[in-house]
Amino acid sequence: MAVSQTNLAWATLLDLAPPQRGRSSLHDRLARALRTAIRDGRLPAGAAVPPSRALAEELGCSRWVVTEAYGQLVTEGYLAARVGSATRVSWSPQAPPPAPGTRRAPTPPPIRYDLAPGLPDLRAFPRRRWADAVRAVTGSAVHYDLGLPDPGGHPQLRATLAQYLRRSRGADVQPGSVSVCAGVVDGLVRTCRALRAEAITDIAVEDPGWGRLRDAAVSAGLRVHPVPVDHEGLRADDLARTPARAVVVAAAHQFPTGTVLSARRRAQLVRWARAVDGFVVEDDYDAEFRYDRHPVAVMQGMDPRRVFLLGSVSKTLSPALGLGWLVVPAPMDRALRAANSLAAAPPVLDQLALATFVDRGWFDAHLRAARRRFRARRDLLVRTLAAEIPQTRAEGTAAGLHILLHLPDGTDTGKTVRTAAAAGLRLADLDDYRARRTPQRALVLGYGNIGDTEIPPAVALLRQALPSPR
Repeated sequence: MAVSQTNLAWATLLDLAPPQRGRSSLHDRLARALRTAIRDGRLPAGAAVPPSRALAEELGCSRWVVTEAYGQLVTEGYLAARVGSATRVSWSPQAPPPAPGTRRAPTPPPIRYDLAPGLPDLRAFPRRRWADAVRAVTGSAVHYDLGLPDPGGHPQLRATLAQYLRRSRGADVQPGSVSVCAGVVDGLVRTCRALRAEAITDIAVEDPGWGRLRDAAVSAGLRVHPVPVDHEGLRADDLARTPARAVVVAAAHQFPTGTVLSARRRAQLVRWARAVDGFVVEDDYDAEFRYDRHPVAVMQGMDPRRVFLLGSVSKTLSPALGLGWLVVPAPMDRALRAANSLAAAPPVLDQLALATFVDRGWFDAHLRAARRRFRARRDLLVRTLAAEIPQTRAEGTAAGLHILLHLPDGTDTGKTVRTAAAAGLRLADLDDYRARRTPQRALVLGYGNIGDTEIPPAVALLRQALPSPR
């Protein structure tokens, strides 16, 4: 039973109007209104109704009217009154029985282990430090910070992000070129709207790649052209075969293949953008996590007039924060603002909290701890897979929060995913990220949000979901 400590009846619309024919007492009408609200689900089971004296004052009637109505509903079983405690709703509608001859849909088993990609370690979110940052900015924010937010973001966070990106990612950026947004997808939608306004109608994306980026470009009115990815990253030569004048690329760590865009391909992309008078949109989604060497600097520093840079804290802190950034090439700044005149910036206090979190060094400390944790977890997953399922092969740069696991030839990957789900293990099929299906059999395994002790039993379930080796 849902238990609420809030007197929900205060905010529940109660119709006390008398019927059109006949007369009824006020306590009868109040009982009927409360009964209707309960049966309609507006007052759920466990919700507290106001004290009789308080509700009588609110309704402008005697307390006797309210106590009589409550007493009637207690008798009918709609309310439960206990000495020393609030009077609460005790009735809830029951689900109707299934029609004869029908079968209930089977309830899917709960997911015990999650090896799907997409999330960081949510259990390691720095709650105390983040709460300290929120508390600090709530107490120190000046009154005009509490007004309507600047569409481009609060100046303090823009300055902090510019300094952070210069220091840690090698970006060529000033505070004025940073726009604060809700995340990478939001930033890409804004970018695509600006491109569309500048008569760029076609954009290339990596294949395989994150489907939400393709969807974001389509939603902004662009035609999407998938371009294959190989061991050096996006095949830049193939761009010439498309009408695209913009391309989205995860240069530091491609999703889902895990490749790093080679220096040769980076130079090719910049030359291509200049030749077609176009732009590169760099998705820097998890570049902070590189375990075998220092992270690769962003492409944006190679030509800040031709490269947009997208980033967020979704992989470093939590996607629930809804905080990201977009570094805009100077020639596109006006077009981006004009094309997104109604786009809303994230809440100002959240922006100031992130600025404080970074400025006080807490973000860097969190990243150092996260890198150690994810490196050890990745190594554990790769070792366990090699020992328990030697017929598979792990692939991908030692970076980010996922690996690619190649399955034996002839494996039905979709069936493997479904069998694992039935046993309580969530997996992701590489084909789910492709624009075109291929005969390649592989899983995309995420290790960000699974505990170290959960990896061995998760791999055991994966082994059971695969066909027995011949």
